[in-house]
Amino acid sequence: MKVDLLHYALAPESIAQVPAADRLSARLLDLPARGDATHLHVRDLPDRIPEGSLVVVNDTRVMRARLLGHKRGSGGKAEIFLVRHATPERGSVERWWAMGKASKGLRPETWIDVGELEVRVVGRKDELLEVEITAKSGSVSEAVERCGHVPLPPYIRREDDAADLERYQTIFARAPGAVAAPTAGLHLTEELVARLTARGCVLASVTLHVGLGTFQPVTVPDLDDHPMHSEAFDIPEKTAAAIADARTRSAPVVAIGTTVVRALESAADRTRSGHVVPGSGETRLLIQPGYRFQVVDRLFTNFHLPESTLLALVSAFAGRQRALDAYADAQARGYRFFSYGDAMLLNPCEDARRALSSEAA
Repeated sequence: MKVDLLHYALAPESIAQVPAADRLSARLLDLPARGDATHLHVRDLPDRIPEGSLVVVNDTRVMRARLLGHKRGSGGKAEIFLVRHATPERGSVERWWAMGKASKGLRPETWIDVGELEVRVVGRKDELLEVEITAKSGSVSEAVERCGHVPLPPYIRREDDAADLERYQTIFARAPGAVAAPTAGLHLTEELVARLTARGCVLASVTLHVGLGTFQPVTVPDLDDHPMHSEAFDIPEKTAAAIADARTRSAPVVAIGTTVVRALESAADRTRSGHVVPGSGETRLLIQPGYRFQVVDRLFTNFHLPESTLLALVSAFAGRQRALDAYADAQARGYRFFSYGDAMLLNPCEDARRALSSEAA
């Protein structure tokens, strides 16, 4: 698919710099498969999801991955942005792949002091640094949580503050490993979940650790040539069983966010339509128009960047022109875009629908 087909003009003032006053007050654009959109608020979401639906959330936890410190000796400012573990060891000393910046660069054997942490640059591979992190007391993970900063996306042009510690984390956050939030899940509250449950909906979770690649720009003219980023995911046995039960009940599977879509579709059981295979893995799945969804029946998601792989996924699910028209309508109505912005509830276009086998149905 040509990337310029995913272009739309976005006014800078449409990019949300802070979250809504409360999670349920964000706006919600409900886009049916056909007909006009309905303009609501996130608090109305339970009434727009069929009774008995299986609602799947991402339980990844955002790390305080941004470490601000000073180079030992010169005292120059330095920043280390943790991306992923380089080795499986955990404890008071760990190796990580990271991004880094300083006024005069970061060479091997540069030491950086970050509060309770000592960071040594070991080497470089492509655009990433390999760093060794030592905690002066306790574990590295505990020290990072104490002295690291919330890794707000680059389009939020302010420093993180105390409010971000809560608002840039979903209520489901359990498994540390993400460097960006699964932003659709930021809208949900315990109250909203209780209302879903009261309507007979079942809640299940997957883990997909959102990586920096989610912000990776598409720099090629055709999406087929884009080097899709890799993200680790896990599908619990309990979630696979809940999906199987939903198929037995003919209940729709509602994905809370594109990260859930990537995890479920990556784990799709190729022998049983609509089911998933439990287990862990890495996914480089690129979903673009023409993709036939195997597992997901509804999608709740935020508004995404122009010419991005996430907008390609939304276009595959709802239809490209229909999605772009909805984006234009939302912007004209003053909706707020991106991580701290408003949301959409999408029904699949005809091309995206899976053909359920008699066994799956």
